[in-house]
Amino acid sequence: MTASASELRSQLSHPVVDADGHWLEFGPQVRERMRQIGGDKAVQGFSTFANMVEEHLSMSLAERRRRRIGQQAFWALPTKNTRDRATAMLPRLLHERMDELGIDFGILYPTMGLVVTANEDTEVRRVTARAFNVFSAEHFADVADRMTPAAVIPMHTPEEAIAELEHAVGELGLKVVLMASMIRRSFETAEGGKGTWHEVFGIDSDHDYDPVWAKCVELGVVPTFHSGGRGYALRNSPSNFVYNHVGHFASAGEAVCKALFLGGVTRRFPTLKFAFLEGGVGWAAQLYADLIEHWEKRNLEALEEVNPANLDEALLEELAGRYGGPAIVDALRGGAALDLAYTSKGAVETGGVEHLDDFSACEIESKRDFSALFAKNFYFGCEADDRMNALAFDRKTLPFGDPLHALFGSDIGHFDVADMAGVLPEAHELVETGLMNADDFRDFVFTNPVRFWGESNPEFFRGTSVEREAAALLGS
Repeated sequence: MTASASELRSQLSHPVVDADGHWLEFGPQVRERMRQIGGDKAVQGFSTFANMVEEHLSMSLAERRRRRIGQQAFWALPTKNTRDRATAMLPRLLHERMDELGIDFGILYPTMGLVVTANEDTEVRRVTARAFNVFSAEHFADVADRMTPAAVIPMHTPEEAIAELEHAVGELGLKVVLMASMIRRSFETAEGGKGTWHEVFGIDSDHDYDPVWAKCVELGVVPTFHSGGRGYALRNSPSNFVYNHVGHFASAGEAVCKALFLGGVTRRFPTLKFAFLEGGVGWAAQLYADLIEHWEKRNLEALEEVNPANLDEALLEELAGRYGGPAIVDALRGGAALDLAYTSKGAVETGGVEHLDDFSACEIESKRDFSALFAKNFYFGCEADDRMNALAFDRKTLPFGDPLHALFGSDIGHFDVADMAGVLPEAHELVETGLMNADDFRDFVFTNPVRFWGESNPEFFRGTSVEREAAALLGS
């Protein structure tokens, strides 16, 4: 890094929009105001996650292993760089330092607030989300020219989500909405016990979430997902936080992205964009290619290659007679032509699904449809130090030469940013090393975030420090 953030910004011909910074909630302040707004239940809901982390960290390793509880993050916030710690807590201080950081405008997500909508108690969850959004609107009211906070939207039911969307956006005037990537739901097992599964809104849902997406279009907001995937399944080490943390945002992002796509949401809502934050873009590039490759093999026409009705049993018996021996021939003559090692019934059942084509909701007619249904609608939040960010602009590798919409996210306020002023220069290293060009970098830090929020809401950047440049880009 040869230039400071402010020096680098002075050399750019365009603003820098941070699509994913974080603010740190100062507990005593937030709890007191939450109590005033929503009462004790709001404080309870806000404190639930912190209390759980404290409980888990106070356990012995042996106890976590016995109960299969994942290692939580310890020492997870900046301390040595005390000025940065204060900056993440105090919006006015962050406002004062924005030029020093080389950032013109920032979208700020909460820290503790990321999980307030995961509470399983319906009343507590709704009261907490409502109170937290009121607090957020108040907390950032005086710095709206340089930053804007995200509202938290509970997604346990479509009605709940719509109610908070109308309040947060329609009444409070918040412009960014944060949704959980998945909802953990309980079910009864065949043995009478309890199990859990994770709903991802697009397919196999208990509810129809199309009214939520329609409300987003109506209100001019775009869903952003910023949930983790650690603490369960394959990221649940009782002893190693890094094992749990690596890839967990990508895992959660992929789950909901894949569900929205295969559920046909981007087909039914072609103007609605979605962003999956902090997981990078590497997983998205692979998913984009994998979906196309699966469609080539599993679309309705291609399924004829594996349709049991197309098996030439006479030819199979003839070849078995020549190369396999009498035992195989006798079995084939006994009706075992479709029998495989993993089934005794023959591979003829389809599981009772309504459509054999897993892509039926997407209404895909050719591979080119993937460009409009995936690459056009989805955006991917990338941290500055991720070398894979360059993959978003690798037109030689990506299908159809489509660049993916990468969004620059500083992640300021969290443990992986030791120096806020080093974030922009770190992101620019990909240009200095030739992995991105200047136009790619402009898209990364300016064009993509402005189009993501501004095309759905032409008023998004009005009154901000980037109003003129955003209007010119959007043609408004």
